[in-house]
Amino acid sequence: MNSRRKTRLWLAIAVLLGIGLTTVLVLYALRSNIDLFYTPGEVIYGKNEDGRKPEVGQRLRIGGMVMPGSVKRDSRSLKVTFKLYDARGVVSVSYEGILPDLFREGQGVVAQGELDAPLHIRAREVLAKHDENYTPPEVKQAMEENHRPNSGEPRS
Repeated sequence: MNSRRKTRLWLAIAVLLGIGLTTVLVLYALRSNIDLFYTPGEVIYGKNEDGRKPEVGQRLRIGGMVMPGSVKRDSRSLKVTFKLYDARGVVSVSYEGILPDLFREGQGVVAQGELDAPLHIRAREVLAKHDENYTPPEVKQAMEENHRPNSGEPRS
């Protein structure tokens, strides 16, 4: 093999290795920024048929209804704790910041944060649900499956 072909071969190998390394780094970076959507029941019992539960420390978005009587506000700061429920379970959420105007008990919300303990989410952002037209498809499907009207007292 002449030197020109060797040079081209090494250049092609270097380019392929560079593309492979770039792909691995991009996928690794994206993996750490993914926030998966869960309902309270999926946090407790697992998601889908494989029963995958989120791990403590995992970033996630959780959607549910604010349990009436569960909102506790700290009078000295902007700290708020509340419980989210669906037809299958209840989880607690803590948040520090200004809540949306539409936030209230019995209202659907999505909290984005990380799982602090098996049934506790430390939220960085709380979004109040305001109109069915703006609901993401996975949230709408989960809400339809888990929030039946007059389903009685939620289970814990």
